[in-house]
Amino acid sequence: MAVRLPEDFVDFMESGVSVLVASRDEDLRPECMRAVGVSVAADRQSMTLFLSEVMAGRTLENLRDNGEIAVSFSRPIDHRSLQVKGRVTALRPAMEEDRSLQDRYLIAYVEQLYLVGLPRSLARRVRSWPSVAVSLQIADVFVQTPGPGAGRRVDQSGRVA
Repeated sequence: MAVRLPEDFVDFMESGVSVLVASRDEDLRPECMRAVGVSVAADRQSMTLFLSEVMAGRTLENLRDNGEIAVSFSRPIDHRSLQVKGRVTALRPAMEEDRSLQDRYLIAYVEQLYLVGLPRSLARRVRSWPSVAVSLQIADVFVQTPGPGAGRRVDQSGRVA
């Protein structure tokens, strides 16, 4: 059963925060890479992530093999963090209309990194195009912000347990 994200989670996830995608192979070896944008569906039960095609080889192999995915969202300035676990429902090449979303994401992400001291010139080296769109159904959501509440699960209605 899919989890429905609270609206403020959607705003956070789409705001240019750090987005890391984790997968695993058949031998349970982990693979991690940075996403270059995210779009949460209107029903807030699914999302599409964008992965740099050049960097995504092993991750895409893993996702095609078993469909299991975990995605971490973290804001560098205050370490607010969320984790989504789910199942991949589709993989496709990103289309030209997806590119503007990725461009907006990267501009916001560069600003997040600048606020914690990373020069914009260095942060702008993140490449997003061409990319692959990875759609997933959200199965679990966890609050991962460091502190006493870290690891709390978000229930089916979007409330933090």
